This record gives sequence, structure tokens and C-alpha cells, in this order.
Amino acid sequence: MKVVILAGGRGTRLSEETHSIPKPMVAIGGRPILWHIMRHYAAFGLNDFVVACGYKGYVIKEYFANYLTHEADLSIDLGTGSVDVLSRHPEDWRVTLVDTGQTTMTGGRLQRLSSMLTETFLLTYGDGLSDVPIDGLIDYHRSRGAQATVTAVHQPPRFGALEMRDGMVSRFREKPMGSQDRINGGFFVFEPAMLSLLTGDDCVLEADPLATLASRGQLAAFEHDGFWQPMDTLRDRDELNRLWDSGEAPWIPA
Repeated sequence: MKVVILAGGRGTRLSEETHSIPKPMVAIGGRPILWHIMRHYAAFGLNDFVVACGYKGYVIKEYFANYLTHEADLSIDLGTGSVDVLSRHPEDWRVTLVDTGQTTMTGGRLQRLSSMLTETFLLTYGDGLSDVPIDGLIDYHRSRGAQATVTAVHQPPRFGALEMRDGMVSRFREKPMGSQDRINGGFFVFEPAMLSLLTGDDCVLEADPLATLASRGQLAAFEHDGFWQPMDTLRDRDELNRLWDSGEAPWIPA
């Protein structure tokens, strides 16, 4: 089963980093967030990735084309030019990197990959981490018989909450419980039949295509109450790095 990762956005709210690299290459714990996403899927035996590149996509291509240089210990003989790999990492991933355009929208990027997607496939964004159980997500999708399943999550609170009484603060909660409303957390499962709803480079996956599926009763929702964190801002990046540095990053497989 292929895993599609949308990795073409500019990440304007992370401009301090993304002026020179695409958002999915922003580092968490010294490795691109894209690597962390792929490792999560690989923990469930899914290692066939299709990355939809766009803005500065050559940086993603360079990283994977020279993966051993980035990740392995090497012995280089400058006289002969020979390179010996002294250590290897356990990743056995197949990574297909496709340029889907600089300004193409999410649905358009997916449409450009449609010739590769002839069976049930997974899709997520290249800028968010979660501990969503991918095997459970797939099983749920199959049990519902829908054309698409979206992971429904609670939006993580960004600010503390004040409880007040008679004009005085009675309690400060640093991380209050979120709303009971759920949002699109990415981590989709799709049947290839839904690709017929995509209408070109300007197509936004989260607009008409998903709305049409919902109106037809073909969009299932897998409710996930565990960890989910997008990386939209520098504050989000710093929080993900803090979790990694703590040694208790929730998205790391046990």
C-alpha cells in the first residue's frame, strides 16, 4: 500500500527556516519532520512512499538521493575516490519523489500522482506528527466501506486558560482541555475511485472533493484522541523539538 505525502507547501509562518528549505525539511531532533512521518508509517510495515514535491523540492530530492551520506558513517579514500559505508540505518523504504508544481493546490498535487495510485492508498501532510495507529485506521476504513477516511482529531490548545470569578483569577490552566469539536488531522485512507473528483492544479482536496464525498455518505471519520501536533509556527517546531529532547516523543514507535 502506497503512502502519499504532500510536501509542496511554502510554510510562510516558518519563514525563518523555509526561506532556504521546504517546510517538510525543517528539522526535529536533527532530522527532517518528513523523516519522522515516514518512520511512523514504516513502524506499521508501510514503506512505499510517494512524495509530492513543490517549493524547493530539490532539497527533498537531494536528501534522499544522498541518504547514506546524511545518515551513515563513511570511509572516503580521497586518493581513489572510493567510498565505503561503515554503518547502515535500518530503513528499507522505497521513496518516489515527484515534482507536482510550485503553486499547485493539494488536490491538484494528488491528481498529478493518479497514474501511480491504482489501489487503496494512504495520504498525509508533510508537516504534522501523531501517534495515530495506522493499522487501526486502515481496518476502520475497510469496515466502513467508504471511498475515503479522514482522521478526526482535537485541535491542540496553544494558550493557557484563565478561570475567573468576581473579576479575579481563581485558576490558571497551562494546557486546558480542547474543544469537543474535531478537525481534519490528515492521515487519510483513500480508494482510487475518489481521484475522479479532482479537477486540476487549482483543486483543493479539503474543499469540493471531500465535501462531495461527505454529501454522498462516502467519507468516514476515524476518531483519534491521542497525540497530534501540526508544525505551523516556530512555536510548534520548538515544542516538537522539546518533546524529542525529552526522550518521550509520542510519535516514536514503542
